[in-house]
Amino acid sequence: MRTICAVVLGFEVIVIGLAVPVAIQLSGFSPAVAGAVWGGQALAALVLAALQRKHAWAHWAGWVLQATLLASGFLVPGLWVLGIIFAGLWVAGVMLGRKTDAMKAEADARAAASGTDGATGAAGAAEAG
Repeated sequence: MRTICAVVLGFEVIVIGLAVPVAIQLSGFSPAVAGAVWGGQALAALVLAALQRKHAWAHWAGWVLQATLLASGFLVPGLWVLGIIFAGLWVAGVMLGRKTDAMKAEADARAAASGTDGATGAAGAAEAG
């Protein structure tokens, strides 16, 4: 689950970074304010993407980041669309990631029960047999 969420955050870094000039041009924010708000969000997304696999709190902080991007829609109306898209991708990443994690755990359990390494898969079972 965390790998998929890290990928979503990686794409989010790029899109949030591109929101800075949009906020400056369309909503009239000063470059300093836009850079601080959306640049800070992009930096947070980058850090959280890097920490997803090692720290459980980074996943929960990702939920907070999704909420802040949605809230940015109050400041720059076009960001509502991006906030909704990325919140949807985040939820999909969580749901698909949980399914993937369950399938991997099941495959590892079957491999452990049969005495083969789950990483070697069918090739390892064919060599052993």
